[in-house]
Amino acid sequence: MIIYNIKLNKKVIFKTCLVIMFILAISIGILGITNLIKSIPREDNLINDSIPSSEVAEIKPENYTNILKSVHEDLDTYIGQKISFSGYVYRLNGFKEDQFVLARDMDIGNKQTLIVGFLCSYEKAAEFDTYTWVTVTGEITKGNYNGEIPLLKITSIEKTNKPESPTVCMPDSSYVPTAVIY
Repeated sequence: MIIYNIKLNKKVIFKTCLVIMFILAISIGILGITNLIKSIPREDNLINDSIPSSEVAEIKPENYTNILKSVHEDLDTYIGQKISFSGYVYRLNGFKEDQFVLARDMDIGNKQTLIVGFLCSYEKAAEFDTYTWVTVTGEITKGNYNGEIPLLKITSIEKTNKPESPTVCMPDSSYVPTAVIY
């Protein structure tokens, strides 16, 4: 059996621990300052994508359901955004006289479709029969139909012909939502 006799000097241990803590504190401080400097926005990197564009975004059938999904998931971001698209007038029994869904049929496979669209509000909505194809322009606001949902306040509406491809595809994961609809 081997026994080692080590004599510990309390002053040396205390000074060593103090130096190590001092070095750690300086390192943490330097990292914090570095992160703070990196987080300061530079003028060439400023992007304000939280403000909806004042331009009217024309929604294409290819990205219709992706945009619809994004607006439903993050309504507050899209309030004030002006959009234009076409679909057919669709009504449910619980709608007010000035309301309808501007609908499209979403292909869900096996030759089945599901009606999807934005709830719209238009003072003269009664002038348009159900299943009439129209093109609308309007502004996204908050509405209420069995809970808070996007409501498109229509600023212009006109009849249009049914497109050659009236159905739209299901939302996909390739779409990257932003605060402005393109």
